[in-house]
Amino acid sequence: MAEVVKLLGALSSPFVFRVIWALKMKGIPYEYVEEDVTNKSPLLLKNNPVLKKIPVLLHGEKPVCESMIIVEYIDEIWPQNPLLPNDPYERALARFWVKFTDDKCSSVWQIPVAQGEELEKRVKETVDLLQTVGEHGLGEKKFFGGDNVGIADIAFGAVIHWLKIIEEIVGVKVFEAHKFPRLHEWIENFKQLPAVKENLPDWDWIVSYFKSYREKRLASA
Repeated sequence: MAEVVKLLGALSSPFVFRVIWALKMKGIPYEYVEEDVTNKSPLLLKNNPVLKKIPVLLHGEKPVCESMIIVEYIDEIWPQNPLLPNDPYERALARFWVKFTDDKCSSVWQIPVAQGEELEKRVKETVDLLQTVGEHGLGEKKFFGGDNVGIADIAFGAVIHWLKIIEEIVGVKVFEAHKFPRLHEWIENFKQLPAVKENLPDWDWIVSYFKSYREKRLASA
């Protein structure tokens, strides 16, 4: 009997959706468990006692933590519809862009809680990030790895979708089509994939959620 797969997450989190998309692309049945990140469950604390964060994938009794580590684990356990290339060099490139995304995207997540000069700084950093990824990561390809979607698309796709949400709540324009035409074409291709298109947070709900989050953070600053 196959081991049960569970995903502990929160539907407000871009990192959780990375895992959801990977599971859907692989066709892996799983049970989703919504966590309250302000009141963490014993199940979450037991299975991620070090970081105490979502997402956590439970494969049977084995917990795996951190979104892109989970995605790599999924790719290794279920080899159908591979997310990493077979070629070692291409695989290294994919991992490079995943790491670059996670290392350099902190500016994106700071935009909702920034004002004034700090907001201008975070927006500029994000524009620089988009230019770098568009020029050196994506280039003229359909997806980061070529014709087929892969692990770097999952990593950066979550950032871009949530950036559009952030633009809406903050009232700034960062990811403009005329400035980043290739990246815009790429994200539209990515979001048309059934695994992604059918698994995005409700727009009105997620915008309302982050508006409330922004208001609370700014009020307490």
